[in-house]
Amino acid sequence: MSVAVSLYKGIVIYKYLLAVETIPLARGCCCYGYGYTSANKTASLLFARTSLSVGFVNSFSSMTVQDNDDLERFLRNVDQMNELVKELNFAKADQFISSLEQKEPCKTKINKTVMNKNPSSENGPVNIQYESSQNPENFLRILEKDAEERRLRRKMKEEKANALREQGNEAFTQGDYETAVRFYTEGLEQLRDMQALYTNRAQAFIKLKRYKEAISDCEWALRCNEKCIKAYVHMGKSHLALKDFKQSRICYQKILEIEPQRETMVKAYLRQVDLEEKASLQEKAAWDELQEGTGQAMEVPELLKKLDRPNEINLYYCGGLELLSQAIKDCTGQTLFRLNNGFSIINGNNAVRSCLSQNSKDPYAVDLCLSIVKLRRTVCSGNGTGQTLFRLNNGFSIINGNNAVRRFKIQSRENFKAVFALPLEHLLSNIMTADHKKLASVISVIGTMALDNVISKKLAGRCEFWRCSLQTMKQCIGCECGSVLYPLLGLMINLASNPSQVVQEHAVLASSRCLDLLSDSSGGVITRAAGLLSVLLPMSSDATQEVVQNGIVKKLLKILKVGGEMSSRYSIKALTFCTASIPQACEELVKLDKRLLTLRKLLGSIDELVVGNAALCMGHCLEVDGAGGSLLGTDCVQLLLHHAAGDAKRAAIRQNAAITLGKLCKTEPRHMEQLRELHGLEILHSCVRLIT
Repeated sequence: MSVAVSLYKGIVIYKYLLAVETIPLARGCCCYGYGYTSANKTASLLFARTSLSVGFVNSFSSMTVQDNDDLERFLRNVDQMNELVKELNFAKADQFISSLEQKEPCKTKINKTVMNKNPSSENGPVNIQYESSQNPENFLRILEKDAEERRLRRKMKEEKANALREQGNEAFTQGDYETAVRFYTEGLEQLRDMQALYTNRAQAFIKLKRYKEAISDCEWALRCNEKCIKAYVHMGKSHLALKDFKQSRICYQKILEIEPQRETMVKAYLRQVDLEEKASLQEKAAWDELQEGTGQAMEVPELLKKLDRPNEINLYYCGGLELLSQAIKDCTGQTLFRLNNGFSIINGNNAVRSCLSQNSKDPYAVDLCLSIVKLRRTVCSGNGTGQTLFRLNNGFSIINGNNAVRRFKIQSRENFKAVFALPLEHLLSNIMTADHKKLASVISVIGTMALDNVISKKLAGRCEFWRCSLQTMKQCIGCECGSVLYPLLGLMINLASNPSQVVQEHAVLASSRCLDLLSDSSGGVITRAAGLLSVLLPMSSDATQEVVQNGIVKKLLKILKVGGEMSSRYSIKALTFCTASIPQACEELVKLDKRLLTLRKLLGSIDELVVGNAALCMGHCLEVDGAGGSLLGTDCVQLLLHHAAGDAKRAAIRQNAAITLGKLCKTEPRHMEQLRELHGLEILHSCVRLIT
């Protein structure tokens, strides 16, 4: 290896030495080809430090004129390496050094390096005292002391950075995004390689609509961890907000490459990109036509302006709506309608609203309603975005005009955020000072309104609602807030029943909150906490792993032993999903209930949903060594055979029972004797198709 290449490597490690408090030592040692173990990684860094200061520098002291080209080339390479190190671009730096080793090192073929074995104090590295160059024990003590000092410094910085991150998170939850950015930035000043600080600050930047800064933070997070899913999610959102649809897709597709199991989440993101791109193209085409002054482009805005006139007779509006329906001929016309606030103009018209009244006696009220129906079909035909906007702006309110409750829900869609969502979120954010009785009433009313599919989607898609709800759950743990938690959990169950990206993003924290509530003093709260878990866990493997590690099996088993119709249904569903995906859950369940008495009890339930999940859960537990043998002498075979024989109405129950019965006989063949006595072999053989 040439002197130049050795110097390049020495400089790289020296740069690492300067950043050792912010970059893990092991990565610095291994990244550039030295391959030192943890025991001597400090020695390698110290070697680079001393080499630069007292060793390799002497190699240039004897350079002649013909070596100037080599020196200039060397310095250029040093500058390039310096930039790579500053960017923390370790992979490129590694490739760069490899290319230097493959090339002709330099014209100078003689190694002129002179190692200074007795360096002076002026040239020696800072804070290192050479007691004796002949005593290796002293040198190793110096290295160990240096390593320990650096470890302690990094630990202190980690603690400060984590404290600042928590402060930033608190500010973020309060909606103070500027303050959150400030705390995250201060944390990064302590620890430059903390991935969570970059992704958290990126999320705050997105809230502040500072998308380019968010992208930059995501890029730094990926330098810390190239498989950071959150970085790709936030980067995709930022590119989408900047209308860079190609880059947004690339970010979301990268998630699928890293974790293929997130396919559902990625598809939802990509659909959003497609819709945004389609809407953007339509808007561009519409504005182009508007600037060119084409007939349709001018006709739609003019008709909307005329329809905005107040106090005209219904026949006037009927004619205007008919003309408007004829003017909207394609997606460009639909886009022009939306861009000119067509929904707001029409639904804000008092005459239009009056015709929706159940007691309206105007002879043209029916004609006006029909004109609105026709316009709805025209505007929304083949246009997903228009359909959604129309629903949000009372477009369907005419369909069920005789149903006062439904009409109220539909008419509330447009102003739901301002009139209902924001006040609810404000009350939840101040749960400790709010009137719990009134708040419970408000939540119940909104829960009734959320039965409307449009309102449910709007509320379920609000990150602020989930943030406030989770904050309320945290503050109510151990407090007498059952009157609020009960309706709130019911609302959350209904909203989470329709999977969405926002719900998935909050699944881990929401599941942890529910786990804490399983110890609540209120039976109703416990039941609904289990219900929310049964909905959330199938959405998130991370959430399942989290709650299993924190003892959910023991808590759910306790609830199942007590009984209760709804609590049993929710709890066995959640427990079944845990045992299906986490082997640790199966082992813990068998350990806590060796003969699976609780599951056998549930197999005798009259609730077929409970029976089906109990059979499935038992099948998962049979994977544990000894579980099948522990069931010898019990009524397990009889119970499973009863359901596999076809007595249950649901086919899924027969399948689960047959599969579990087959597993039981396979793991413990002695169960076959009881199966023969009950003449169950024929039944089991008839279920072979189900078992396979």
